[in-house]
Amino acid sequence: MNTPQTNIHDAKIDPRNQNILISVNGKLVPRAEAVVSVFDSGFILGDGVWEGLRLVNGGVPFLLAHIERLYEGAKAIFMDVGLKPLEIVDRLFACIDANKMTDGVHIRLMVTRGVKATPYQDPRVTISPATIVIIPEYKEPNPAKMTEGIILHTVNVRRGAPDVQDQKLNSHSKLNCITACVQAANAGADEALMLDPLGFVATCNSTHFFIVRRGELWTSTGQYCIPGITRANMLRVAKSLGIPAFEKQFSLYDVYGADEAFVTGTFAGLVPVRMIDGRPVRHPMSDAEWSGAGPVSRKLSDGYKALCKAESTRSL
Repeated sequence: MNTPQTNIHDAKIDPRNQNILISVNGKLVPRAEAVVSVFDSGFILGDGVWEGLRLVNGGVPFLLAHIERLYEGAKAIFMDVGLKPLEIVDRLFACIDANKMTDGVHIRLMVTRGVKATPYQDPRVTISPATIVIIPEYKEPNPAKMTEGIILHTVNVRRGAPDVQDQKLNSHSKLNCITACVQAANAGADEALMLDPLGFVATCNSTHFFIVRRGELWTSTGQYCIPGITRANMLRVAKSLGIPAFEKQFSLYDVYGADEAFVTGTFAGLVPVRMIDGRPVRHPMSDAEWSGAGPVSRKLSDGYKALCKAESTRSL
């Protein structure tokens, strides 16, 4: 079936993915045989951390930042990855090379606490080393999204405070985001716009959110979202282009009056937003219809793509 999805991860199903090899604890196995135990911590509890990566010209852009975030997350939950960073990178590229992949690939690197003796949350009943799974798939973002844009819907599911579950943790447990995603889909939107506990804009359910107002680039403080690597590099590109960029608190009032809006993520890079809560994205004093990514968004997208190529690597 080649029907595209209808969200930010819009991509056609690539038939080559049926024959990929997946790395399960260092063993390369065909897709149909890639399984983990029903007693695995990730399956039972969502106990683990993960990274999404892109393959560009045979390497991974911002590889060090991704690996650092993976190990920071593991440390935060007292989880032993079981491999040194260089070892996990070697395993990553062993899987990629076995599939003879060089470009147009999205990779999911997942680490869970391991297999449990019994279905119970206490980490002390874990009886195996960490489970490490690497899934590389041929997956390209739909270029039409750059011209069509996406629709956002503000949901009532909030990004929680760090004393409940720190939103900076890129954990396997994503029920908060999934609930937001379902609510947005039921409202006919592509992605959920989520607020922080104080009602300020935080992030989207699977991407980071930016607006452009009067030539300035705004994004949230970052206190209620994962430390996005694409997000950080978009701010870096803005600085290199001389675009004033701010991480700050702002409300839906500011969003509805924005000149441009877009979301970012490892998979698709920058994707423009055409409508938020039924309101077209454009300056309130303008009668012009939305006609694709705005001038600031296009400059940032081009700069980010160039940066990905320049900083694609196979080593830390």
